[in-house]
Amino acid sequence: MATEKNFNWSDDSEPHKKRTKLIIRQHPEIRELIGRNPYTMLVIILCVGIQVGLAVWLQHASWMVVLMVSYLIGAFASHALFICIHECAHNLVFKNKTLNTLAGIFANLPQAFPSSVSFQKYHLKHHSYQGVPELDADMPFGWEAKLINNTWYGKALWLLFFPIFQLLRPFRLKEIELLDAWTIVNWMLEIAFMAAVIYFFGAKAALYMVFSFFFSVGLHPLGARWIQEHYLTHGDHQETKSYYGILNFVNLNVGYHNEHHDFPSVPWNKLPLIKKFADEHYETLGYHTSYTGLLFRFLFDRELSLFSRTRRSNRGGKSKINTEQATETLTLVSKSA
Repeated sequence: MATEKNFNWSDDSEPHKKRTKLIIRQHPEIRELIGRNPYTMLVIILCVGIQVGLAVWLQHASWMVVLMVSYLIGAFASHALFICIHECAHNLVFKNKTLNTLAGIFANLPQAFPSSVSFQKYHLKHHSYQGVPELDADMPFGWEAKLINNTWYGKALWLLFFPIFQLLRPFRLKEIELLDAWTIVNWMLEIAFMAAVIYFFGAKAALYMVFSFFFSVGLHPLGARWIQEHYLTHGDHQETKSYYGILNFVNLNVGYHNEHHDFPSVPWNKLPLIKKFADEHYETLGYHTSYTGLLFRFLFDRELSLFSRTRRSNRGGKSKINTEQATETLTLVSKSA
């Protein structure tokens, strides 16, 4: 397990490809789940509409009301949009990659900070090279873990400002070109959108969106998702854990994280079917049922810190695949007999 001063180290490659091959042999019916869900675009339109509508409604409200609505409603809508951006990054909404990119940029608008295109670039590396710092933006920096340490207030501040820490991580990544034409488009449209919100509806409307975004990924029960997914919370070396709780209903099944890593070409609406078909592979794994409980445990359990992650340098050896190969492999799996 991790200590205060070190990440948990593994000499093995990421743990999901082997289980994927085993499950697909035993449960070939899972091939039928691989595909896209264009109805995700309706979720994007709904959540963007909710955020814009609430921003307009709150333009003359008190700051207390703005904060409360951000925490109780806006965070959930913003988080759902983040999941939709994630689906677009995996090209799980439309067949056309450009349409997925555009859908991700549109979903990004009420989140105040342009991130969709950059996320699209580095997220697939997280799947292929989980725990390899120079390729996995989900891994904390060593200095980040030392800075936060294991105090409750340090961890609370980390969650509160999580988007800032996450913003810094892509700059350490290798083999990724962060700036290109689509990135510039993402930035220009986001700046224009937020400028229009401020011009027509004022600062409170814009800050409602900012607060919603920060709460959706930070000091909020939803922020426990970052702990749930890859932190070593069960006294073992299991790197990925799922969440089977009520919030999956509004979080587009993002809690099914082992299932997602095993089959990243399955859209969000079909992830529970993976567990249903291959439950013998998942029922023995550690999992979570409460984001609120996990949030408080992370904050006050001094055995848990940012060092409670598995780090590796092994990119996969003979089984190494890059992001394009990963997509191709899962497509072939879906067609194979």
